[in-house]
Amino acid sequence: MKNFVSVHDVNNIDALVQRALAHKASPLANKTLGANKRIGCLFLNPSMRTRLSTQIAAQNLGMEAIVFNVGSEGWALEFEEEAIMSGTSVEHVKDAAPVFGKYFDILAIRTFPSLKNREDDYSELYIKQFIKYAGIPVLSLESATLHPLQSLTDIITITESMQEQALNRKPKIVLSWAPHVKPLPQCVANSFSQWVNAWGQADFVITHPEDYELSEEFNQGASITHNQEEALKDADFVYVKNWSTYTDYGKIYESDPKWMLTNKKLEATNNAKVMHCLPVRRNVELSDEILDGPNSIVTREAGNRVWAAQAVLEQLLTTNG
Repeated sequence: MKNFVSVHDVNNIDALVQRALAHKASPLANKTLGANKRIGCLFLNPSMRTRLSTQIAAQNLGMEAIVFNVGSEGWALEFEEEAIMSGTSVEHVKDAAPVFGKYFDILAIRTFPSLKNREDDYSELYIKQFIKYAGIPVLSLESATLHPLQSLTDIITITESMQEQALNRKPKIVLSWAPHVKPLPQCVANSFSQWVNAWGQADFVITHPEDYELSEEFNQGASITHNQEEALKDADFVYVKNWSTYTDYGKIYESDPKWMLTNKKLEATNNAKVMHCLPVRRNVELSDEILDGPNSIVTREAGNRVWAAQAVLEQLLTTNG
């Protein structure tokens, strides 16, 4: 594994999941692998679980983790090639990234979409420029279109739950759109779809209101319906997430509370486990009764973020020396 920015960087999803579960069972078994190595965690937007879990994972492997909040602690960066830097940007990524490559052994980057220009966001310019100029492995802590560490975590959590339930068949997994008070990016929904489709071990359904289709690049392979009730029938796992519109980019067309998941809706499922990446707007995206009830595995999912990061860091360290 040279970099980790999408599922395409993973040769064997199940093998990576098993390494994560091995780390969960014995967090410090490989505590010298990253000795005398540093990971630089650069945040161009805020983070809580991603930041903390990555730091813990690095420390479990013996690495030193250094966190740098670019927006509040450093110079404004320019990413466009041949830019005339007469505006607010102070330093070009062509100059900054190679320096990070001297300071660190792995560079972890968290960016965020503008939700203003789809072409710009989906070009993934920011993370691609770091990969181009840093000269060291780059780990995505979320980009403009994808959140691969979250999605690996989700597959880990589903696998773990299936093992506990002795579920020896393909599970039915439903990705269900939820209401929200503001436009959110498609990153988590894109990434979850990409990983479940690549995993290929589930009957996968995406349900959302009309006009909330994801890019075909990511949803291809899933069944898609605007009927949430139909989608939920016999589901084993329900992943709840809001996203804004893709075609008319970054908009909210509706926030119908009828799309919020409730215990009543779960009655149609196979006693489905409910997932969410967090943070969650209670009683907007998900009801209290779901989040505080026995079907929620949201907290377990968040806890598994450490083991996902640890498995990926192990791969990057092993592959790149």
